[in-house]
Amino acid sequence: MARGEPYRGDSEGGEGAPAEPMTLPLDSWHRAKGGRMVEFAGYMMPVQYEGIMAEHLWTRENAGLFDVSHMGQLMVTGEGAADALETVLPGDIKGLKPGRIRYSLLMADNGGIVDDLMVTNVAQGNEEAYYVVVNGATKWDDIAYLRERLPDEVTLNHLEDRALLALQGPKAAEVADRFWPGVADELTFMQGTSREWEGVALGFGRSGYTGEDGFELSVPATHAEKLAETLFADERVKPIGLGARDSLRLEAGLPLYGHDLDTDTTPVAAGLTFAIQKRRRAEGGFPGAERILAEFDSGPINKRVGFDVAGRQPVREGGLVLDGEGNQVGRITSGGFSPTLQRPIAMGYVAAHLAEPGTQLKLEQRGKLFEATVAAMPFVPHRYHRKGA
Repeated sequence: MARGEPYRGDSEGGEGAPAEPMTLPLDSWHRAKGGRMVEFAGYMMPVQYEGIMAEHLWTRENAGLFDVSHMGQLMVTGEGAADALETVLPGDIKGLKPGRIRYSLLMADNGGIVDDLMVTNVAQGNEEAYYVVVNGATKWDDIAYLRERLPDEVTLNHLEDRALLALQGPKAAEVADRFWPGVADELTFMQGTSREWEGVALGFGRSGYTGEDGFELSVPATHAEKLAETLFADERVKPIGLGARDSLRLEAGLPLYGHDLDTDTTPVAAGLTFAIQKRRRAEGGFPGAERILAEFDSGPINKRVGFDVAGRQPVREGGLVLDGEGNQVGRITSGGFSPTLQRPIAMGYVAAHLAEPGTQLKLEQRGKLFEATVAAMPFVPHRYHRKGA
């Protein structure tokens, strides 16, 4: 399911979002557990509990519980739903089998990215049905975009009555199996299923936004606190805030919409060509296809890369990337201190001819220069539970 938007010290909301911050179904639960609440994406959300560093390392070693209920959970149903989705997404939706999840992109007409999202084929029987999770900061605009472009025969429902929790870490499967025996054996990375639990439908997707194995669980908002308490009762589980979610996804080399991705960035420049399957590359038919397919052949002007930063001070979003002669050749879009590696890392865009790992560059922030080396991503290896592993 979806990536989520880690806390970056800002507040975003799409057109149509409420002016005042809303509360999540678990708001009282977070506060009772010591969560420090901040406004993000139109909601009050926990940025941390005991500390970002401790929460980050706990997730890398055990199982972290994240509340991502601010994200948009949508259901697209009706005859021709897959065809309709392929007019706005570059992924092979028609080839997505029931129970499978696919990362995809909502495309702008200029070839830029409106949002990144996850699509799960949840069809049962003959009716086409796709569960789509979009980013919280953009969900109102995404819904408007989809309602404008999807045909009348296809129904789009916003599942506002559901919460979304993510259980992430190397012990997540053990925890899930304790409460829902067999679910970890049933699913591998990018597969989904559902179980009846406490009289309601509980959706499982084996995916996440930390680079670790784990699950995202969709549950009716009325049962969100009971689900959180059930998981928290296991000593391997601790609640984790948005701060650690950001440092985890940066180590995993995963882009954040609105920072590393936007409507001026193409999937090719962003290194997301895996989201455009072979048939779609051959057929096109999605917004911006002409530009994007041309970049497959000629290459983009800029490329998203990682950076190893010398010293101990992180270079944050907005920092400049300079060549050996002091010319600006790129920009930093995400940066921070890696708790796992114990050194600063960053992500950004550079001129394509400088994107090779090992290239020596300089970063500038607030008039200070930093030595940096272009690095392959992820910085910390992914530990997804893949088929056959």
